[in-house]
Amino acid sequence: MKKIKYCTRNLKNGTKPVYKAMKAKYPDIKMKKKDCLGNCRTCKHESFVMIKSKSICASSPDQLYKQLKKMIG
Repeated sequence: MKKIKYCTRNLKNGTKPVYKAMKAKYPDIKMKKKDCLGNCRTCKHESFVMIKSKSICASSPDQLYKQLKKMIG
């Protein structure tokens, strides 16, 4: 995992703490903020990020953070 993409609109919906925590804990992984990742339905209802072209979703920012930590190892 080299790059995690965050939708700036989803950051406003609650993933901002996930972005900050991941950036602090894993400085070697690139964190990119994009204006829109094209997953508007997911973005409205869930916390999500994109890794490669795969969407990683969770019902809350805390669960998303736990999922990402688990994926990294």
